[in-house]
Amino acid sequence: MAEKKPRILQNNKDMMWSIIPLVLLCLIVAGVASRCSFSPGGPTSGPVPQFDVDASLKYDAGVLGFPVRDPAVPEDWQPNSGSRGVVGGDSGGDVTTVGYITPKGRYLQLSQSAATEEALVPWVAGDLRSPTGVAPVAGDRWVEYAEEGSEPIWVTDLGDVRVLIKGSGTTEEFTELATAVDAAQPLTP
Repeated sequence: MAEKKPRILQNNKDMMWSIIPLVLLCLIVAGVASRCSFSPGGPTSGPVPQFDVDASLKYDAGVLGFPVRDPAVPEDWQPNSGSRGVVGGDSGGDVTTVGYITPKGRYLQLSQSAATEEALVPWVAGDLRSPTGVAPVAGDRWVEYAEEGSEPIWVTDLGDVRVLIKGSGTTEEFTELATAVDAAQPLTP
């Protein structure tokens, strides 16, 4: 029986001979589980999740204490997500949020809430922001919050509800969604 090498004589080559079987075993397990793929051209976009934005906003209109609008976005915009949350504090309130993927592959988030603008913006942005401008769209005044390195935010006050748009969309896409919000009537519960 061969004697073991003294620890002092072990080197990187011995380490590699120990790691290679482990890496091969991991690759075999991942291949059998079909949890990995090889894509020499880089990552590819997967399918956009389907989400019934109309049903979600109609339901929210029935249970939330503020007017909820379902804007008529272009047909090639795909709704992909929705959620509800609560902005805490005295000037907070419920928030309903839906998301869209535009034909250019950009994401736009539409949030509606009875919370004040001062409470809603940091809740959505995750940090404090200061207004950087105003975009007049279809008779409404949309306050812009644009910071370097962050997605822009537009907010308007429609009386009983604040509407917020956030995302990676272009100014034209923001304007298109803001115009659709302005044209939409509150849903009846």
